[in-house]
Amino acid sequence: MADDLLSGTAPDDYNASSIEVLEGLEPVRKRPGMYIGGTDERALHHLVAEVLDNSMDEAVAGHANRIEVELHDDYSVTIRDNGRGIPVDPHPKFPDKSALEVILCTLHAGGKFSGKAYQTSGGLHGVGASVVNALSDSMVVQVARNKELFEQRFSRGIPQGPIAKIGAAPNRRGTTVTFHADEQIFGAHRFKPARLFKSIRSKAYLFSGVEIRWKSAINDGETPLEATFHFPGGLADYLRETLGTATTYAENPFAGTVDFTEKFNTPGKVEWAINWTPARDGFIQSYCNTVPTPEGGTHEAGFWAAILKGIRAYGELINNKKATQITRDDLITGGCALVSCFIAEPEFVGQTKDRLATVEAQRLVENAVRDHFDNWLASDTKSAGAILDFLVLRAEERLRRRQEKETQRKTATKKLRLPGKLTDCTSKSREGTELFIVEGDSAGGSAKGARNRNNQALLPLKGKILNVLGAASSKLTTNAEISDLCEALGVSMGTRFNVEDLRYDKIIIMTDADVDGAHIAALLMTFFFTQMRPLIDQGHLYLACPPLYRLTQGPKRVYVSDDAEKERVLAKGLGGKGKIDVQRFKGLGEMDAKDLKETTMDPSTRKLIRVTIDEDEPGETGDLVERLMGKKPELRYQYIQENARFVEELDV
Repeated sequence: MADDLLSGTAPDDYNASSIEVLEGLEPVRKRPGMYIGGTDERALHHLVAEVLDNSMDEAVAGHANRIEVELHDDYSVTIRDNGRGIPVDPHPKFPDKSALEVILCTLHAGGKFSGKAYQTSGGLHGVGASVVNALSDSMVVQVARNKELFEQRFSRGIPQGPIAKIGAAPNRRGTTVTFHADEQIFGAHRFKPARLFKSIRSKAYLFSGVEIRWKSAINDGETPLEATFHFPGGLADYLRETLGTATTYAENPFAGTVDFTEKFNTPGKVEWAINWTPARDGFIQSYCNTVPTPEGGTHEAGFWAAILKGIRAYGELINNKKATQITRDDLITGGCALVSCFIAEPEFVGQTKDRLATVEAQRLVENAVRDHFDNWLASDTKSAGAILDFLVLRAEERLRRRQEKETQRKTATKKLRLPGKLTDCTSKSREGTELFIVEGDSAGGSAKGARNRNNQALLPLKGKILNVLGAASSKLTTNAEISDLCEALGVSMGTRFNVEDLRYDKIIIMTDADVDGAHIAALLMTFFFTQMRPLIDQGHLYLACPPLYRLTQGPKRVYVSDDAEKERVLAKGLGGKGKIDVQRFKGLGEMDAKDLKETTMDPSTRKLIRVTIDEDEPGETGDLVERLMGKKPELRYQYIQENARFVEELDV
């Protein structure tokens, strides 16, 4: 068969019947990661967010003022609202089906495309409710409309019967969805009351007109079994609760709301709250149409632009010339901010909506916030002066450290005992520099020819570094590979680590695309997580994505990352003539400099994966690292037992 593929002739058993067409909700069950970002605990909890977002959209649109969320003892979840209720009449395009069935069993079916039913909404693609349906072994939907109660049941995306009228509902309206996540998809993962409680409470802060009631049949010992959330003060209340008794530079936060319709004649609004404190690191939590955007986006960019321009203008007004040195990074240090915008037809990066991409949002938010910030600074000169002094000090400290770092780099070989195998870059400043950590001298040799000498440095490591979770502290300080790594980075470990001392902007783990390479990458990530956590938190750690195969047909050349992609490309062809040559890279050392540069090191053509920690549940990451990399083999064995059936392909 391989010879047939390589020669470009199709084998007899590869014909039209071999082409698989996924219908209905089959694509969701086949590749859940495309729709909810995976099958882990975060993805599981995203199911609740998808259904809750629909109820929040009803509330924001003015059709509901109460939402109930209940976690049952079998880990099923019920979400109920008093909105208009999903339409139950026959759908015009599918007369034999109700609109409810079309919405829940069809991808890209919903009431949020035209903008007629909802001016702003968190659901955009028409896939949220149908995805939850596809990934639940049981879903029951009840709709109260026109004083009548309807019900339809589903299992794994398939209706278990037609919609049925089950009684009268003279004093009730709205939609009730009860679902149980499918263990075939999510395995042993279960909903956690604390995580649900936190996300539900944040939803109530995002829209002051809604009351959310929480009830749980599962007692985790820390989460209330019942609670009601209603916050007329919105994000200002949220920020006060988050900061608690911490000292702040402003007595009251800078907070407000602007309606885009009134100010810019476009639907939507923005709400914000920010204060600065010396008591903790800064943060920003942003939302669009009540959907969290942990990776930020254009609304965050507009907010920070307004704050930066406003504080610089205030500095100029009071003749503080040092205010011009303040940057966005200085604002974020100690700046605790919440931003929530509502806009029509927002564009997100990815189905899980982690980042807002709507260009217009930046202008709307910046212009809305800027005028209010100028007025707030002028009206509260005591707070404004304290904030400005703090920010100027941060800017001066940053500039001082940068100057020290530049001096240090100029005389690096004199001031630092740099490891002998480090191939450093020539840049005098840290900004834009990259350190590639590679395995072995052969990979280092290829990378030398592929790198940009100006900003890309290389550090080859000998095999697998020490597993820091299973080692005594004395071993860490005497281990040669770890010592070389610390010296190359210019930092210390543990409590003595200071991210400002980093000699490079990006730390990129570049290992072979095989099992050994993955193990080395896991050991390195464990090291950085346990010994240099701020390096990950501030976005300095990345994984390179080298290809596994190179396919060549005449002058045409294609790189692929796995066997499945290779088979797809072989089946489709490269568009050239003659035999397709398949080369598997056993390691980075086998790749010539041109291949390595084009696929893995050139910023214009490469792909990098940034290593992040789940902001909602940072403790979960630590628990998982301990299970997989710690001293107890029984925990590893348990994890493998729980998750082995989800492995679709194993390359050993």
